Amino acid sequence: MSRYLGSINRKSRRLGFSLLENNKEFIKGKKRNYAPGQHGQNKRKLSGYGEQLQEKQKLQFMYGMNDRQFRRLFKIAKGMKGSNTLNLLIVLESRLDNLVYRMGFAPTRRAARQLVNHGHVLLNSKKCTIPSTIAKVGSLISIKEKSLNLPIVKNNEMVKPLDFVKVDNIKKIGEYVRFPKREELNQDIKETYVVEWYNRLVK
Repeated sequence: MSRYLGSINRKSRRLGFSLLENNKEFIKGKKRNYAPGQHGQNKRKLSGYGEQLQEKQKLQFMYGMNDRQFRRLFKIAKGMKGSNTLNLLIVLESRLDNLVYRMGFAPTRRAARQLVNHGHVLLNSKKCTIPSTIAKVGSLISIKEKSLNLPIVKNNEMVKPLDFVKVDNIKKIGEYVRFPKREELNQDIKETYVVEWYNRLVK
């Protein structure tokens, strides 16, 4: 399965969940708060399997990954000490593209991924072009000096950083100071279902 590159608004409406985590996909009014298509307003109760699948899709689309990438991160999470559910979210939040987004250097995770891919981001003062790189606590992430005037960086509507990152928004440099706590992350995610889904598939 390849990474989803279609309309975020459409996918958010189908899932009934803001993939951008700011509800901007639903600002056109209450009439749009249902799934797209002819049968979008006919909500059916999901089975246990369906709930697991939907929660998996929420995380996949929100963080911009395909199934193969997600399985790899799930293996990493399973190898960590502590709760698999929290560890999965920690690994997802530790991705370089996600941290660029969390620090407010890009308006969306998709935009943050492009910044990394195109060589505009430094990880510990070295250029890194791999968005899926897992950053360690204490890592410094910055925008290259020559890239500070890029419209996507300069005119970005500031994403309010969470407390697990520390940011100098003038210099566009941030530090990943600690792992995130569960209460700091999206409360509409039911990560237990995602762990149940991948426990069957990843040994």
